[in-house]
Amino acid sequence: MIAEDFAKQQRSISISEFFEKNRHLLGFDNKVKALLMIIKEGVDNSLDATEEAGILPDIYVKVKELKPEVYEIIIKDNGPGVVKKQIPKIFGKLLYGSKFHKLKQSRGQQGIGISAATLYSQLTTGEPLQIVSSIGDGILHKYRIKIDVRKNEPIIMDSGSEEGIQWRGVQLKFATEGIYREGKQSIPEYIKQTAISNPHANIIFDSPKGRMEFIRVIDHLPKKPKEIQPHLKGVELGIILRMLRETKARTLSNFFTSEFTKIGRTSAKEICYRAGIEETKKPKKITDDEARKIIAVVKGVKLLKPPTDCLSPLGIDVTKEGMRKELEPEWIDSITRPPEVYRGWPFQIEVGIAYGGKIESPKVMRFANRVPLLYQAGDCAITKSVTGVEWKRYGLNGKGMPEDPVTIFVHMVSVWVPFTSESKEAIASYPIIIKEIKLALQECARKLGLYLSGKRKLEYHKQRLNTFEKYSDETANAISELTNVKKESIKSIFTELIESKRDHPKEEENGRGEAEEVGPPSVEPSSEEGESYDRAARQVTLERLLRREDRPDSNGE
Repeated sequence: MIAEDFAKQQRSISISEFFEKNRHLLGFDNKVKALLMIIKEGVDNSLDATEEAGILPDIYVKVKELKPEVYEIIIKDNGPGVVKKQIPKIFGKLLYGSKFHKLKQSRGQQGIGISAATLYSQLTTGEPLQIVSSIGDGILHKYRIKIDVRKNEPIIMDSGSEEGIQWRGVQLKFATEGIYREGKQSIPEYIKQTAISNPHANIIFDSPKGRMEFIRVIDHLPKKPKEIQPHLKGVELGIILRMLRETKARTLSNFFTSEFTKIGRTSAKEICYRAGIEETKKPKKITDDEARKIIAVVKGVKLLKPPTDCLSPLGIDVTKEGMRKELEPEWIDSITRPPEVYRGWPFQIEVGIAYGGKIESPKVMRFANRVPLLYQAGDCAITKSVTGVEWKRYGLNGKGMPEDPVTIFVHMVSVWVPFTSESKEAIASYPIIIKEIKLALQECARKLGLYLSGKRKLEYHKQRLNTFEKYSDETANAISELTNVKKESIKSIFTELIESKRDHPKEEENGRGEAEEVGPPSVEPSSEEGESYDRAARQVTLERLLRREDRPDSNGE
């Protein structure tokens, strides 16, 4: 009887009902973060839509306080718009979208984000999401939508159309609980970092404290990524078993060539031969043990790396341009690593490092598919990689994290970013991902190290020159007494020498006319060092004076 009572109590729940009770999993765990998450999801959708339609994005964001801890959020774009019949499902149904099953780089992945924002708004204020959309046909479609959490279906509170208005895009209006703050993990910081990773976008942000404008500096769209098949290296047993059951291929050899990227007939035959399986065998008849053999032998087969056209990295120039625009550093450089694979999915790592200028303190900016990651830094593979680099080897101070005025930009692009949770705030620590990030960081840091080394040598040169200049007057007096040459004449030689060294700091005279390799001093020059410069100055000046034709006759001496 007890078991039967338990059985009566059990029932399934919808995904909306689950996230209604576990909204923290989507990032809505406090009122400050909630405002950021709503704007993040809306802006990400706008950027994805405009880029896919081949439109340079113009995005408007507004946050207005309606009453204490209640805000109105407006997000508007110039994208392709959403057709009328799709509007309720896109914004009012969780796990509804087109990106989950596509192996193509995009900001959204699961079809949860924007509908989760709708869910949070109705939970906290009871207000529906207001949507205005047009595909550019002169008709505006207007909806007010809530979510039926029991069924995970949209509830249309109101709808209508307006004709004769020439506009294209989507506008969303939320009324939600929240707290607006500015700082490291804030809406302005998110938009600033979005402008850095998307320098082709115009973004205007009207905050409760004033307007911020981020103007595009790149007038062309990023390369459009293509959809691809998974890569066989890294595919797990469970996934390959499911693919074997679902494939339409008639032979195992055709299964490899049709379901995976970069596998030709020769490679497919080699895999079958090494696994001891007939290449003509039907995929659906492959046993679990045979699938295990396939997974084992693939590690020893040399396969081509995944194609790069499935990914759209920023590239070296765009990364530097985006960082330069917003950070105004003294020095900047960037690198992009070749594609690699985790779990059968290709990915690429990009790193940029900016130093000095208007940068006042160290900072790490994390990105995934051009989206800033502001929270859960400690759980992220990027942070673990940064703290794993020995920065002192590259001329920076600090253990784990640098202490100098440096901004480290790390960007992962992939057809499927392995986030640690549905809120998409941290990247999972797969060994291959950490390895690639560290290699990229070290490669870029070496360039910074060379720059810092040259900078310190230049500073040391200036320091020596200042010391030389400091003692020049006294030295001129001493030489004048020794040679009977007028002090003014000696001083002019000193001035000429000092100015030549200022104009050509690398041309340090060391007796052979070669550049002298020196290291930075550990302390300020002492009086003893000043005396050594004094003696050197006297020797150089004496030699020059003895070569002059107009030197006085000193009894043949």
